[in-house]
Amino acid sequence: MKPFRLAICILTYTGLSIFLLSEISLFAAPQTSPVSGADVYQNRCSSCHDQAGSNAPTRDSLQKLPAKHILRALDFGVMMGLAGPMKRPEREAVATFLGTGAAEAGPPASTFCSAGSQAMSGTTKGSWNGWSPSTANTRYQTAEQAGLTTDQVRHLKLKWAYGFSGDITSFAAPTILDGTLFMGSAGGTVQAVSAKTGCLYWVFEANGPVRSAIRAVRIGTSYSVIFTDLNGGVYSLDAKTGRMLWKRRVEDHEATRLTGSAVELNGVVYIPAASWEETRSTDPQYECCTFRGSLTALRVRDGSVVWKSYMIDPPKKTGVNRSGTPEWAPSGAGIWSAPTVDTKRGVLYVTTGDNYSLPASSSSDAVAALDIKTGRIVWMRQILPGDAWTGACLSGGPNCPADNGPDYDFGSSALLIHSANGRDILAAGQKSGIVYALDPDQKGKILWHTRVGKGGVNGGIEWGMASDGQQIYAAVSDLPPPTAAPSGPLGNAMFDPSVGGGLAALRVEDGKQVWSVPGHPCNPPRRGCSPAQPGAVTVIPGVVFSGSIDGHMRAFSSEDGEVLWDFDTAKEYATVNGIQAKGGSVDGAGPLVVNGMVYINSGYPRFGGMPGNVLLAFAPEE
Repeated sequence: MKPFRLAICILTYTGLSIFLLSEISLFAAPQTSPVSGADVYQNRCSSCHDQAGSNAPTRDSLQKLPAKHILRALDFGVMMGLAGPMKRPEREAVATFLGTGAAEAGPPASTFCSAGSQAMSGTTKGSWNGWSPSTANTRYQTAEQAGLTTDQVRHLKLKWAYGFSGDITSFAAPTILDGTLFMGSAGGTVQAVSAKTGCLYWVFEANGPVRSAIRAVRIGTSYSVIFTDLNGGVYSLDAKTGRMLWKRRVEDHEATRLTGSAVELNGVVYIPAASWEETRSTDPQYECCTFRGSLTALRVRDGSVVWKSYMIDPPKKTGVNRSGTPEWAPSGAGIWSAPTVDTKRGVLYVTTGDNYSLPASSSSDAVAALDIKTGRIVWMRQILPGDAWTGACLSGGPNCPADNGPDYDFGSSALLIHSANGRDILAAGQKSGIVYALDPDQKGKILWHTRVGKGGVNGGIEWGMASDGQQIYAAVSDLPPPTAAPSGPLGNAMFDPSVGGGLAALRVEDGKQVWSVPGHPCNPPRRGCSPAQPGAVTVIPGVVFSGSIDGHMRAFSSEDGEVLWDFDTAKEYATVNGIQAKGGSVDGAGPLVVNGMVYINSGYPRFGGMPGNVLLAFAPEE
């Protein structure tokens, strides 16, 4: 789901360009003049942290913390609400200015697996590798791989919990292969743990938050794990040891944000790119906007670039905003989600976000097919033209396009579904609340469309749908604006306790609604609680899993929507790694179901929900 900046103050804390490249490219970040951490602190931080009686930590207390701790709070921690408009060099500079060079304490010895054990040494047959068990992105797990029956789902019990130290968000999509669970974190820590017990094999520190699913790729007789961070880095690690094999940057734009998970085919990994510019634009002095969405193909063996395809042409200066700051266009059309692989037609499908500035391009809010070998755009089907929007539109700032919105872009992957009648379709869920079925053999011709939600900036379909080939399952966010601002460090806003959410099952062939169930009202109403269901959906034979901002993970019957199992994750947990942890809102990546177990992330305060920092593992009661 793409971000927007919540407009509050937190005191406590068609032209399309293609480049073919044959040489290794590091894509280093652009060189800029040094940033003064002292100046950043004075201009952006001192009014709170130097103010007597403020709830914010004092400057003296901040100077006792490791710089990495402060940077994590700015990146995706308690300060992210205010730090959104800050560029990465500014965050690094002020963290270095304030913090110490001391390293943060690592995991205790008791957290690690027994001596002699090693990642990827299991013999389990079940796996979930990347955003979806298959690169068709249907998020469907077969009965054999799932290892769970409908009756067993009714009797799921918590087996263990794993806490993320210092985090207030648990949003990374895990991967499970050969009995090992690989997962990132908001603090940038990537970990390999036993999928059965949660004991730790190894830890790696990335240069920024890791939200995307990790992709395990075979290299000879071993595996590497490939993932991205939210600051533009792409990493390859040895799956057994966590040793870094290579690191690359696929975009030189400062505001690059890599949220979509990588996919791999025949030794090439495909990296989608989106941007922080919608948040940066809340600063009236930010030159909005210059980022353009892209897809980059890298060789698995060394990270060298095979090809790169941009969704729009390079931007040009178009004028100035009412604050006198230069404006640029076209911009945006970021790719927020994992590409979908179609080996039959030799293409990759991507969905694009909105534009950030006017004039808008013909490639925003669209579904596109790109040639796998060259990156050439084979066809592009725009669903909604003229959709230009930034976070500045929430407050009427000067970087809000004059004719803006409605911000109905695509933030989730297209599903490639082989239907029962032998026809292939592409299903794409939009923030408008509409599900579209496209014909991949007729340049994305719309076959049918069905409304399942009202839609909105945080509405409609956010993180993704699922399909078992017979039906498409779409969860609806429709998260309303808060009725009261968040309290505490972040999140915990007050929402209408009965507005939002819902789950619908649509027939693949014609989009006819088979059944639908409304969101579950918050009972009792409380801060951070909403019926909204923005998280990704997961399906196994007979069962659909969908989480909610209210903290619940529910399992529904795929036949009629009956609730089979309901677990409230918003509570405190004793964790296997000894980290103090609690659950919160369930948003972002959906659950994994592998080898008779269900894995769920809990904690997502970014849009006013409940903070949390835990991964939960469930299995049937014995």
